[in-house]
Amino acid sequence: MTPRVELLKDLVADLRMAASFVTILPVASAKPAGDGAIARATWALPVAGLLVGLAGALVYKVAIRVGLTPNLAALLALATTALITGALHEDGLADTADGLGGGRTRERKLEIMRDSRIGTYGVCALILSFGLRWGALAAIANPFAVMLALCAAHTAARAGVPAFMSLVPPARPDGLSAGAGSPPGRSVAIAFALGTFVLALALGPGKALTALILLTLAGLILARLAVRQIGGQTGDILGAFEQTGEILILLVTASFQMGR
Repeated sequence: MTPRVELLKDLVADLRMAASFVTILPVASAKPAGDGAIARATWALPVAGLLVGLAGALVYKVAIRVGLTPNLAALLALATTALITGALHEDGLADTADGLGGGRTRERKLEIMRDSRIGTYGVCALILSFGLRWGALAAIANPFAVMLALCAAHTAARAGVPAFMSLVPPARPDGLSAGAGSPPGRSVAIAFALGTFVLALALGPGKALTALILLTLAGLILARLAVRQIGGQTGDILGAFEQTGEILILLVTASFQMGR
């Protein structure tokens, strides 16, 4: 087998692994998930996010074409993206809100985050997440602009995940995040480059820069909270990070759109 064919096989395997990691699509890679394979494949998370964003955009466009209002179309687009991802990131956001907001000790916070039941903080976080994203998409309204916004949001929100995993240690020795491992520098750099490229291409340099600054600040705040309260990051924290990124990018897009 030539080096090019081997490289192509590795790229496809990484893409499939990343997609199976953050969606419910039946594309699991035959490549073994051990020995840091998941961490190495995190460079492809933005690509998986792009596919999710495109699916939501397609549903939005069809909904508008059949005569639905932007509000209803936006709700259907959000439902589509949540369905494709199995609401993985929304679940992480809810667990993070419950854990960081409800527990008094590190051990209790981690216990709450592992509990499948949802509490008041989690419900409020989900309402805010869906409400803000729904309102932003409805405000953008134009199907092409919505497509760009969804693609940018789902791509860039996942592009920072490898860096977050690399810089913030796992809070516990087991669990999703610890099992995935720490992404190598190459995967971090590729993911960031892909996310930044799509963000700039979809939104333009001004909105992209604003979104990147806000994403960085949000990531630093979440990292500080996670380290101080539970000693590091978990899979739920990563989900909350992704959701925060989606919200900020859509809000930035909507604010620029309305300011014209």
